[in-house]
Amino acid sequence: MNQQHGLPRTKPEKTVPARRRAYRVVKRALDFLLALALLPLAALPVGAAALFILLESGRPVFFVQQRPGLHGKLFRLYKLRTMISQTHRDGQPLGDAQRLTRAGRIIRKLSIDELPQLLNVLLGQMSFIGPRPLLPAYLPLYSAHQMRRHEVLPGISGWAQVNGRNQSSWEQKFDNDVWYVDHQSLWLDVRIFIKTIINVLRREGINAGEGQTMPPFTGNAPGTGKG
Repeated sequence: MNQQHGLPRTKPEKTVPARRRAYRVVKRALDFLLALALLPLAALPVGAAALFILLESGRPVFFVQQRPGLHGKLFRLYKLRTMISQTHRDGQPLGDAQRLTRAGRIIRKLSIDELPQLLNVLLGQMSFIGPRPLLPAYLPLYSAHQMRRHEVLPGISGWAQVNGRNQSSWEQKFDNDVWYVDHQSLWLDVRIFIKTIINVLRREGINAGEGQTMPPFTGNAPGTGKG
């Protein structure tokens, strides 16, 4: 294991381009078929969660935001809303612990808030497995190494999410994302998929701290980020 970031010491795979293209075609077909099969099953928990949100804090029940996808191209990401407005009525900012609603806390623990992203997968904007799509404001803050996370479709879950999720530092998360880009395979995707289900059932790694989500990425400290 890499002592600094806890990454496997495997060297990047020298993949034949045709093999990588075949992998992407197969992965896209599996993404489409699985999303198509799961959407009807997701309707009941999403509908129940949406009603919970509506009764507790009103509309909107969905959170829609632009995120960078493959090659940094922006798309609309869909989630269930789990927080209220960022400020008090007097304009003072609220912390994540105050913004997170009771409904949102339960929905996040069960990872139901991510289910609307099945639509993003169906549309080809996301995959089940890949680096998580982050905020467009982060794009100019990435190093060249970190920017490589956009060489693949973003995912509902990824290597970084099953290796610490919000409990890892930004640098560790980005290193994990790039490691996935260099080692992506169907076997690795299956491994991440299974580990994601286990983590959801165990409710591991959802928050960076009690009542807090991951703090914003503000850029790399000097000497970090690999250029």
